[in-house]
Amino acid sequence: MPADPTPVPAPDPQGEDQAVLVLRLAGPLQSWGDRSAFNRRDTPPQPTKSGVVGLLAAAAGLPREADITGLVGLRLGVRIDQPGTLLRDYHTVSDYRGRPLPQSGVNAKGVQKPTSPAKDTHVTHRYYLQDAVFVAAVQGPAGLVATLAEAIRRPAFPLALGRRSCVPTQPIALGTVRTGALEDVLADEPWQAGTAAKAAYRRRAERGPDPFSPHRIDLAATFDDPAGDDTLQDVPRSFAPRERGFTTRRIRHAWLNVPTGLAPSAALSAASIPPTPPTTTAQPATAAGGHDPFALLGW
Repeated sequence: MPADPTPVPAPDPQGEDQAVLVLRLAGPLQSWGDRSAFNRRDTPPQPTKSGVVGLLAAAAGLPREADITGLVGLRLGVRIDQPGTLLRDYHTVSDYRGRPLPQSGVNAKGVQKPTSPAKDTHVTHRYYLQDAVFVAAVQGPAGLVATLAEAIRRPAFPLALGRRSCVPTQPIALGTVRTGALEDVLADEPWQAGTAAKAAYRRRAERGPDPFSPHRIDLAATFDDPAGDDTLQDVPRSFAPRERGFTTRRIRHAWLNVPTGLAPSAALSAASIPPTPPTTTAQPATAAGGHDPFALLGW
């Protein structure tokens, strides 16, 4: 039996102090469905607001018919720490009794019509993100965020990364509740990619033709922003089965320079980084040297 639902306070209209809850969303598979059409279940390349709100609602033990206004009002930021790869899961569906499959439409009595001509097998495609890591942060009234932080650590229902079959690999909550701007909190949170991705980044930093320090990395992020220049239709009105629907939100895309948590190895030193060539003054071409087309560039 699930634990008792966690009371989720409504937003304070008087303007309560703001706080930020940081979540690590990582697992073998994730699928943040933003649209479904008959035999196809897609996933966008990063978590949706409906998916994050659903995860928080499950942690708090809210029933599907519960009012989620307070959760939808939270400001969301998502950082892509490890984009992963797209996986297509191929399915065939048939009736175990050997009967032809019914249509999606129903007759006047509310009974599904048989397919014509008879169809015994139906093909479906479901898409997942594999080996992806995201850092999501929600900002809102401090009381509400503190309640959700406790619920994430002791969830009433099992938590999933989009679909129920997509379980997280590590504790979702990253540390304690933070204060400050949402953008600053996501920029300060160390890189959460897996060990293999971090090792590959170190190799690129230290062994490439132009070595650089592995201390920091640029990561793509998306933020709720009323003045944003892009929109997503992933804000849930309700999770009730008969009242499901979505509205749009405005978002802003950005790049964050994030600490990696990696220390440079002994191979990376001042001696291993090629010095910047000195700037030279272009000299007029001579008869002996001929015309140099790159002289004006100082090369």
